[in-house]
Amino acid sequence: MSSQVYDCIVIGAGIQGSCTAYYHAKNNKKTLLLEQFILPHSRGSSHGQTRIIRKAYPQDFYVRMMEDSYKLWAELEKEAGVKLYRRTGLLVMGAENGQQYPRVKDVLLRNRVPTVVLKREEFSQHVPNFNLSSGDGALVDTTAGVLYADKALASIQRLFQSLGGVIKDGQKVTGITPGAVATVTTVSGAYQARSLVITAGPWANTLLSLTGLGLPLQVVKINVCYWQEKVPGSYDVQKRFPCFIQLESQEADQHIYGLPSNEYPGLMKVCYHIGKETDPDERDRQTDQSDIAILQRFIARCMPGLVPVPAVVESCMYTLTPDSDFVLDHHPTYRNIVIGAGFSGHGFKFGPVIGKILYELSTGQLPSHDVSPFKISRFQTPAKSAL
Repeated sequence: MSSQVYDCIVIGAGIQGSCTAYYHAKNNKKTLLLEQFILPHSRGSSHGQTRIIRKAYPQDFYVRMMEDSYKLWAELEKEAGVKLYRRTGLLVMGAENGQQYPRVKDVLLRNRVPTVVLKREEFSQHVPNFNLSSGDGALVDTTAGVLYADKALASIQRLFQSLGGVIKDGQKVTGITPGAVATVTTVSGAYQARSLVITAGPWANTLLSLTGLGLPLQVVKINVCYWQEKVPGSYDVQKRFPCFIQLESQEADQHIYGLPSNEYPGLMKVCYHIGKETDPDERDRQTDQSDIAILQRFIARCMPGLVPVPAVVESCMYTLTPDSDFVLDHHPTYRNIVIGAGFSGHGFKFGPVIGKILYELSTGQLPSHDVSPFKISRFQTPAKSAL
């Protein structure tokens, strides 16, 4: 066992864990960041080149958190000297008389987020090569854009180390012994800290079971699809094509989202916001492609400039809560163990603000945002597992 006692050990070096570790180190806390895989890796939820950043949400609390997150991303970008964000705008479409689109529109306008509501007759001149569905409204969250995810993750880890933080990868956790000084045992050592933050993504419940806790989390595999432009440049970020979210569609219940061609020249990223349940340790055995069939029908109908067969299919995982809201809370038994989990496929953009909140919870401060929507107690009976 290492004789050193850290102020904090963070388990899981995805975007949430890396941001949490960064804010600890930035505030002069002796911090260890543990990761089970060799970095960088593509086994979890934080890899890949891009994510959408947006304020377009049907809940006011997410809009307020994103106001903070944009500022923190800008600070990180300046500190790292790396471009992490590109503003493209986000086209939001959905049924005018549906459940979701009117709520998102109302929240954006109420919170005075710079928004352009598109009239149907003007839609095609603003958004070429896209067919707006009958009965759909459309608006643009003009502050939205693309986060360069892999650059962001690497930059934050580098900043954390420059502040004296320690990263140990290839360190799968095999045991957690709670206490005033908690002990974390891995395949190659044991480490101690006064506080512990668990941000283990799809492996959250595996880790939490070591502390006698289970949460209602479901892990699903997402097929991340890229589709070829028939005419190169039709959906290119250089031609100011926006990111988009189709909230409700003829094809499916869950939303469909896309990012302009950028990371792979000539290929546009268009994905379905759900997948089929999987074991995170056997992700690639899950081969369901029913979501791809949904996307093919949507693209054939709405995006005539794309070949309706995916050119590239990559994999990602979501860890879902029953309400799709996050878990940001203290362990119900051990106050010095803090949990960040269940980011439900929309957590990356919140990375800095979540890292800040988990740091505040870990150090006994009043969180800078209302965390009542994210408490474990909202799940009526968190499943206990035997220690």
